[in-house]
Amino acid sequence: MEPGQDSQNSSDSPFGQPIAFTLTPPDDASLPVLIAAPHGGRAYPPEVMENFRAPEARLRLEDRYVDVLAQEVARLTGAALLTAHTPRAVIDLNRAPDDVDWSMIRGAKQGPRRHSLANRRARSGLGLVPRRLSGLGELWRHPITQAELDARIERVHRPYHQALGDALERVRDRWGAALLLDLHSMPPLRRRHEGEAVAEFVLGDRFGSSCDGRLAAAALAHLGDEGRVVAHNRPYSGGYVLDRHAAPRRSIHAMQIEVCRSVYLDGRLAEPGVRLPAIARLLARMVQRLSRELADMGTPGDMLQAAE
Repeated sequence: MEPGQDSQNSSDSPFGQPIAFTLTPPDDASLPVLIAAPHGGRAYPPEVMENFRAPEARLRLEDRYVDVLAQEVARLTGAALLTAHTPRAVIDLNRAPDDVDWSMIRGAKQGPRRHSLANRRARSGLGLVPRRLSGLGELWRHPITQAELDARIERVHRPYHQALGDALERVRDRWGAALLLDLHSMPPLRRRHEGEAVAEFVLGDRFGSSCDGRLAAAALAHLGDEGRVVAHNRPYSGGYVLDRHAAPRRSIHAMQIEVCRSVYLDGRLAEPGVRLPAIARLLARMVQRLSRELADMGTPGDMLQAAE
């Protein structure tokens, strides 16, 4: 799907890009699942590219072509789909809006901020606006201004999460329950010891708080039944997206799925590989299984009552 095609709730992007994200109409979905890809954006404004110290850093920040994978899974299943076009380098949609390294913001409001739990990821270099990467150091030639930060939040971050929250409510209201699959990709994990089979998929459910355990168990069982190596919450348990939008007691469930880039990209981990369609079919079968599991958790009346 091209940006803007058959979409609604798209947002005008800053920096001259036509839209920040695309949401397919959740009312048209054929099952109660919404797939989101917040880190797949590749629409880099010229001023952002010019500010990179090393332009190749963007390849490490991106969940490279995970949006293409998400689109194919949604096509195969009829799930609703939300894909970001604004890159993570501009603003990270899986971070809280106050998870900021204020020392990289020129003219920050109220002066420097104290470190707190709110900006713990920013202190590692990967906050709302990424600052540095291991092995590469500082990403940017110049700091950004408070006005630039405010624009990125107001024109990308805030409307993305508003659209996601509204869509999940609509799916839940229609079906009695909703499941968000927040799709990400990860670099190949390192072996901790010789002979270890490292995970190709990592399922994160915030250690059981973001979705019913039966859904997590079904996802883990599916991937295992398919002969894939899968891990649960280690090393990725989910982030701000799950913290903000998951509400299992209101029948809105959410889990994060990390897919190793080596299983769907080429050997350079740079472009879609020949195995991408097979991985999309594998994930589509998982989506269909989770949809059935969601339905089996209660009759529509039971689910609607729980949602009220």
